[in-house]
Amino acid sequence: MKGQEWYQEDDIAEAYDDKRFSQGGRVIDRREKRAVIDALEPLEGKRVLEVACGTGRFTVMLADRGADVVGMDISEAMLEQGRRKAHAAGVEDSLDFMQGDAGRLPFPDDHFDAVFAMRFFHLAPDPEAYIREMRRVSKEQIFFDTFKRYSFRSIYNWALPMGSRLYSDREVRELVVGADLELVDAAHDFVVPFGFYRAVPGWVARPFRSLDETVGRTPLGDNLASVSYWDVRVPE
Repeated sequence: MKGQEWYQEDDIAEAYDDKRFSQGGRVIDRREKRAVIDALEPLEGKRVLEVACGTGRFTVMLADRGADVVGMDISEAMLEQGRRKAHAAGVEDSLDFMQGDAGRLPFPDDHFDAVFAMRFFHLAPDPEAYIREMRRVSKEQIFFDTFKRYSFRSIYNWALPMGSRLYSDREVRELVVGADLELVDAAHDFVVPFGFYRAVPGWVARPFRSLDETVGRTPLGDNLASVSYWDVRVPE
């Protein structure tokens, strides 16, 4: 099953976190959360929208750090998982979950201080339209990640149940400029692609991650990386 139908299945939502972010997948979870926090800080009192929030991994974390957060997703099953997390963390007052379409965000212009989307653009059928919508409702900042076209990611990309769109750096920069945004920072990571980390236990993943980070700090690191994080701003 492909695309939105696959993503919205109840059993997919229930197993989503355990399948991707347990065992070696914790390496991925920690890195992604650090990327989001580093980009969006300071968080106290900031109005933040997460597009395609899934099970609320990031929304709950940001609400716990003082942000006023809205998490939007097309899957009601994913949102229900997020509501359970928010209740367990005691952050319901700072966090709203909404079902909606990222191509038609139900918010007025400049409604949020920051808008971000993780694990979204590799599934976006019309990335230009989506980033324009994110830009419309953000008055300051947009943060998102992409999977790199020329990397080890392409080796197993065909096996993913939803398919995956890969981007070159040039394509992302054109996407940003086309939405009348300014790129302020880009970081590249994970020479060893996500699929490997998810498939191995934590004690195997940790030394590979150390090697991965060592290679990433070399001059070849950015070229070999499979994931990119993009911090862009709305021009003043």
